[in-house]
Amino acid sequence: MSNGNRGTRSGMIRLRSLAVAGALGVSHLACHDPANAPAPPPRSTEAAASASAQLSSDTAATPSAAERAPAGFTAEKVTGEARAMGTHLAYAAFTTPKVNADAARRAFDAATHEIQRLEALMTTWRSDSELSRVNAAAGQGAVQVDPETFEVVKEALHTSEISEGTFDITFESLHGLWKFDEDLDPHPPSAAAIQAKLPLVNYHHVHLDTHARTIALDARGVRISLGGIAKGYAVDRAAKVLSEAGLPSFYVQAGGDLYAQGTKPDGSDWSAGVRDPRGPDGSYFALLPLSDHAFSTAGDYERSYLIGNKRYHHIIDPRTGRPAAASRSVTIWAKTAFLADAIDDAVFILGPEKGLKLVESLDDVGAVIVDAKNKLWISKRLEGKLTILKSPTDGP
Repeated sequence: MSNGNRGTRSGMIRLRSLAVAGALGVSHLACHDPANAPAPPPRSTEAAASASAQLSSDTAATPSAAERAPAGFTAEKVTGEARAMGTHLAYAAFTTPKVNADAARRAFDAATHEIQRLEALMTTWRSDSELSRVNAAAGQGAVQVDPETFEVVKEALHTSEISEGTFDITFESLHGLWKFDEDLDPHPPSAAAIQAKLPLVNYHHVHLDTHARTIALDARGVRISLGGIAKGYAVDRAAKVLSEAGLPSFYVQAGGDLYAQGTKPDGSDWSAGVRDPRGPDGSYFALLPLSDHAFSTAGDYERSYLIGNKRYHHIIDPRTGRPAAASRSVTIWAKTAFLADAIDDAVFILGPEKGLKLVESLDDVGAVIVDAKNKLWISKRLEGKLTILKSPTDGP
């Protein structure tokens, strides 16, 4: 889990998605053309994966928007960038006869404002946010919150239940022990320091009252954060803004969370590159087509440091209070970014065998996992969809 919207994290989300998350996603993304990529080598199970979205142009047989457009109309690709939730936002969309480039850019701005609204609501980096008020009242009483905040916390607790506690929003109770952000400190906390706070990390400390719409934490020192799922939820909301603006083909990305809707004017799907966790920044080893689906990655390379050959990173196992050790990266493909964002952390912590069992139990969800020994695991739903370009790089 991440501190606020950054930092350490563990995470996953429930089988059903929120009604408000009915489409969409975001992340730090770059477009590329796989026509210039190396030819895919024979498929290997001894590989390593990690994910960063990179959109491209895999072919598909679906009718394109351009084919349905009036004669003489040529769709224009429009891109945009912004920053919110402590990460880079990226947008791309194709114009239509009714939505020109200026209107598309206005839609991007509206989507960014929606993400910023949710950030103000759900962050723990501001003392006046709802979650900060809940944390300040720990052990003292319940706090009434906005319906959206309540529903996201409710979903998070259900996720904890189905993930053996590997997703736990009370991970925030460890705040200050591990430092992977601007306060980077390559010195792990002592075992005693971890053990002193670990009893505070348990989602059973969180109590919801649906009728009163309140959240209560039952012990002083317990803190919660939605850093493991808030970006995915925000991506879905941003995508909803773009869809309602009349854009049929677009993507939204926020850090490692991405949602792509529709197909390109030539009928091809959007495509996301699965980042090579031990390769150079921006390198990827596989491509995954995206149309009306989200893509989210949890990787141990994002915020980390090495001591000798041992890597310490921001994805903390709430059961131990230490960086999870079963995976190098997990990429999740799902119908919503909210679901994908939650699942990637849980699967990362559970490891490939238990993680894939969880993935296969969820409707329309797939996974690409690179485990701690650099072995590649692909869920059944992604077999035949994933294109492997090379074997991921090995290393500590």
